[in-house]
Amino acid sequence: MKHLLTGAMALGLAAGAAQAQDEVTLQLQWVTQAQFAGYYVALENGYYDEEGLDVTIQPGGPDIAPPQVLAGGGADVMLNWMPSALAAREAGLGVVNIAQPFVRSGLMLTCWADTGITEPADLAGKTVAHWFFGNEYPFLSWMSQLGIPVDGSDAGVTLLQAGFNVDPLLQRQADCISTMTYNEYWQVIDAGVTPEELVTFRYSDYGVDTLEDGIWTLEENLEDPAFLDKMVRFVRASMRGWAWAAENPDAAAMIVLDYDETGAQTEEHQLRMMGEIALLVQGGDGSLDLESYERTVATLLAGGSDPVITAEPEGAWTSVITDAALAN
Repeated sequence: MKHLLTGAMALGLAAGAAQAQDEVTLQLQWVTQAQFAGYYVALENGYYDEEGLDVTIQPGGPDIAPPQVLAGGGADVMLNWMPSALAAREAGLGVVNIAQPFVRSGLMLTCWADTGITEPADLAGKTVAHWFFGNEYPFLSWMSQLGIPVDGSDAGVTLLQAGFNVDPLLQRQADCISTMTYNEYWQVIDAGVTPEELVTFRYSDYGVDTLEDGIWTLEENLEDPAFLDKMVRFVRASMRGWAWAAENPDAAAMIVLDYDETGAQTEEHQLRMMGEIALLVQGGDGSLDLESYERTVATLLAGGSDPVITAEPEGAWTSVITDAALAN
């Protein structure tokens, strides 16, 4: 992305060139919840307004693939896990990471202890529920590295699509379900299951440490100086939102609840979630850590005969936006 950096420096990304109330549509990775608190805080606290932005936040869900929304013109920018975004880029969609608020992963696999699963190798012959539309790539990479096919065979894993809840695990349709430290794991506990009845594996403890919840846009749009400047202002305001949310987790959770039009979220769950989310964004300023990026790429390439991506990505990230956003 060096050509973008040169162009941006030449243009200066002058704040004076910004037009008031430029519209930006953000596509979330999931439903309205504290996972996205920074953006709702930026909206509620007027940070986007101060940057001359009119931001629309679109919730996601189990049947919404942010890269497809971005490709179809339904959003200017999306939140996406890096495995999903890099797979989409290799498939031909020119997505580019312009900021990385989350600096560590919260992905876990939660299993019933009475299934006899004590280590990942025991997943052979078991049924696992996971979210689809690109969210399954870390799991597929993990299984490929272990040499366990995901084909429903006796020696492989049967993969089920998970939705908003953990019913596949609770109803014994699945032996395991992928969970987040801040969300689904606590849904299992809140359902009356004790930690002693479960076995949990944190992906990052087993060499599957991939970046989550990055901010992505289309490469072609970054050639437009006006769009580039708009993204600088968007990232700057969003990171202000994240800094405020991390410092005021309880208040941030309440802001998220105010924006939950479904009424499905509870105060207890969102307060707990925001506490966990604060740990995942702690120490980050939106800049992409190259060591974490390279680790993610290496994990996705290390899939044996069926890797998530087959070649080292080129041009998949740029520091132009964060460099300019953090400079002001």
